[in-house]
Amino acid sequence: MANKEILKQKMEEVKALADKVKEAKVIIFTDYRGINVEDVTNLRTKLRGANTEYKIIKNNIVRRALAECKIEGLDDEILTGPTAVILGNEDYLEPSKIIYEYAKENDFYKIKGGIIDGKVVTAEELITLAKLPSRETLIAQLAGALLGNITKLAVGLEQVRLQKESA
Repeated sequence: MANKEILKQKMEEVKALADKVKEAKVIIFTDYRGINVEDVTNLRTKLRGANTEYKIIKNNIVRRALAECKIEGLDDEILTGPTAVILGNEDYLEPSKIIYEYAKENDFYKIKGGIIDGKVVTAEELITLAKLPSRETLIAQLAGALLGNITKLAVGLEQVRLQKESA
C-alpha cells in the first residue's frame, strides 16, 4: 500500500492542477518525445510571453484533475504516453499558434488534443484555430475594408459635387 505522505502529496498535486484547469482558457496536450532541453527552454520562454505554462505532469494526475473539474469526453489516447500540458490563462489563440508553429518545425512533436473553455477539442480543431490570423490582423483587415468603402463614397460624392458645379 502506498505511503500516506505520498498519497497526500499526489492529492495536493491533483487539487493544484484542478485549480489551474478551472482558470485556463486553453489546455493543449502534446507528445514531447524527442524534444531537447534547449528547445523546451525556448518553447517555455515563448509560452511564458503569452501567459502560458508548459508542464510535464503524470497522465493519472491529469485524469484526476479533469475528473475533479467535471471535464469529460477526452479521448483515452490523448493521455497515453509522455504528455506535456500547456495551460493558457488569457488567450487561446496565441498558445495554439506557438505550439502549432513548433510542431510544424519539428516533425517529432505532436499535438494530441486539448480543451478550450471547458470543451474538448481534437488536434485538428486546434490546428485549424492556430492557422487563423491573429486578432490584430483581423481588425486591420476589417478597418481596411471599411476604409476602402468610405474612400469610394468620398470619391463618388466629390464627383457629384464637381458635376453640379460644372452644370
